[in-house]
Amino acid sequence: MDTIVLEAQVRDTAVKPNHLRAESRLPAAYYGKGVDNLHIHLDYQDFRRAYEKGGSNTVLDLTLDGKVLKALVHELQYDPVTDMFTHIDFIAVDMNKEVSTTIPLVFVGTAPAVKELGGTLMENRHEVHVTCLAKDLIHEIEVDLSGLVDFHSALHVSDLVVPDTVTITDEPELTIATVAAPKSAEEIEAEEAADAAAAEAAMDAVKDEGGDDKKEEGGE
Repeated sequence: MDTIVLEAQVRDTAVKPNHLRAESRLPAAYYGKGVDNLHIHLDYQDFRRAYEKGGSNTVLDLTLDGKVLKALVHELQYDPVTDMFTHIDFIAVDMNKEVSTTIPLVFVGTAPAVKELGGTLMENRHEVHVTCLAKDLIHEIEVDLSGLVDFHSALHVSDLVVPDTVTITDEPELTIATVAAPKSAEEIEAEEAADAAAAEAAMDAVKDEGGDDKKEEGGE
């Protein structure tokens, strides 16, 4: 994967974070073992594009005053209304030391049990935990679905293929994906009946609650 470079600037702590955000700048902090804590800011859209490309498991090059700081996204804060980023915590990375993180899974191919038997793919996990040297981090792990040939087949953590430099720390027997058999007409009918009954019970409960409120208001 290509190196992701982000240009950062030292942040004047006297300037309120909201003023930076109004100028499409994103407040951030950089810290870690053996480094000085830094208050920085960077272009919002530059970071958004970098995060979409690399996520939290890609080492970034933060350029600051002519220096290059190796970092991982450690924590993101969001605006609860707009869902936009409001602050980033970057953690310093030594490329020759081990890190623990999660790697996303990318499902590739088509499961024969889906294509030929009409089943439904069930994705049980979308990431796994790994340890490796920071310089050996990978962006994603592909999951080949071709092994799901019937409704008894399953893919487990032990089936994942990663470089020798990366160690998956999740239990090998954890299920990654399976294929569920198509539902029968009777099963679909039973589910629809159960949903209808639940909806009717919820409506009755609301009516009963409204009636109780009116009784309390009217008194005796």
